[in-house]
Amino acid sequence: MPKAITLWPASSAGDTFAIERSLISQGYITVAGTDEAGRGPLAGPVVAACVILPPHCNYQQFQDSKKLSAPVRKELVQQLVALEARIGIGIVSPAEIDRINILQASLLAMKKAVKKLPVLPDFLLVDGKFTVPMSIEQKALIKGDSRSASISAASIVAKVTRDAIMEKYHLEYPQYNFAAHKGYPTAEHRRVIREIGPCPIHRLSFKPVRECSAK
Repeated sequence: MPKAITLWPASSAGDTFAIERSLISQGYITVAGTDEAGRGPLAGPVVAACVILPPHCNYQQFQDSKKLSAPVRKELVQQLVALEARIGIGIVSPAEIDRINILQASLLAMKKAVKKLPVLPDFLLVDGKFTVPMSIEQKALIKGDSRSASISAASIVAKVTRDAIMEKYHLEYPQYNFAAHKGYPTAEHRRVIREIGPCPIHRLSFKPVRECSAK
C-alpha cells in the first residue's frame, strides 16, 4: 500500500517548488513532473515530456508554457539541458490518437515520456485530472503547470518539441501552413481542410476533420 503523503500548496505562497520539496523531505529522491502538448489540434501528434529538475536550480523561471513566448520557451529548454535536468519525451501519432482517443493518447504519451527518463522517478506529478497508467506513486494536479515547476518545465519541453515537429510537417505539407498554427483549429486551418481535405497527419476522429473527410 502506498504510504501517506502530504502535498504542500504551492500556489498560495508562489513557491512552485514547494510540492517537490515536500516530497523530497518525505523521502522521495527523484520527483518528476509530466505534461503534454497538442490535445486540441486537428493535426499532428500529441507530445508529452517528463522532467526531473535539479533541486537547487532557479525553478521560478519555469512557468506554464502557454504564458511564454516561443523564443523564451526555446531558451528555457536550452537551460534545462545545461542544468543537466533529466528529460524524457513521448510521442503518440495521429493514427494512434484516432484509435484510442485523445485522452488515452495523452496519458500514453506521458507514460512513454516517463519511460524515456534515464532513471525512473520515485514520485510523479501529473498535470490535469488523471494519473498515468503506471505503478509509480503519483498525484494528478489540476492546473499543475502553474503549481509545480517540474510540470511547468515538462510543459515547456513538450511544447517546443511539438512545435518543431509541426514545423517539419510544414515543409512536407506547405499548403496547410502548419508552421503558423501548429495544427490547431484556426479559421485558416479549418478553411484549408474544407477546401482541399485532410492530409495524412490529420486526426480523422476529430469532428471538423471527419466532416470534411465524409464529403
